[in-house]
Amino acid sequence: MNFVAQRLLSMTDLTSLNDSDTEQTIQKLLKSAATPAGKVAAVCCYARFIPTARPTLQQQGIALAVVANFPAGRPDAAAAQAETAAAVADGANEIDVVFPYRAFLAGDQKAGAALVRACREACGERALLKVILETGCLKRENDIRRAAQIACDEGAHFLKTSTGKTKPGATEDAVSVLLDVIALYEKRGHKVGLKVSGGVRTIETARTYLEMFEDCFGAASANPGNFRIGASSLVRDILTVLG
Repeated sequence: MNFVAQRLLSMTDLTSLNDSDTEQTIQKLLKSAATPAGKVAAVCCYARFIPTARPTLQQQGIALAVVANFPAGRPDAAAAQAETAAAVADGANEIDVVFPYRAFLAGDQKAGAALVRACREACGERALLKVILETGCLKRENDIRRAAQIACDEGAHFLKTSTGKTKPGATEDAVSVLLDVIALYEKRGHKVGLKVSGGVRTIETARTYLEMFEDCFGAASANPGNFRIGASSLVRDILTVLG
């Protein structure tokens, strides 16, 4: 279990996305990012905290992830692109942008494609783009699959399950669909990662998703470049196991 916990720590995006967050909240979060047992993959927060988080994370060698179009997932590609570009210019290494899932469910597939494409252009080669599909709201397998395909077609580096602001968050059924899509695109030479977020609070839950990924892509295939867990409290559980 210690080995699994260590691996999960290295693939965790330590997250705080509360409306009540302050600089003190983020400073406290940063103290949990680099532990005696190892470092997390990234710290994920709102863009307004980039000046607080960036210097510490640069020193620690930890990525800074910032959300965009969050959590509403509006279909305004220009606004999401501008938000993404500003965050990247300010020093974000990764952007977690919300797919316009409501517009998609209303029958507008072009909005999702335009938004992901615009944000991918804003990231350029300077930042990774993770697309939050909000799978709990998409619900149906066909809708999750199609939204994931749109995100991959437009250059997403990662597919992400949830904002954590809606219920349900991540589910095994949704992750299974995303893995099918990721495997399909990998066969085409387009590598896409998976980020599982929304309700992942324990090592047992995180391990389930890690095993699902490695059942698909092979033993020990997961690493921070292709698999992440987005969580706020998971690190505490990991550190309890690691002692």
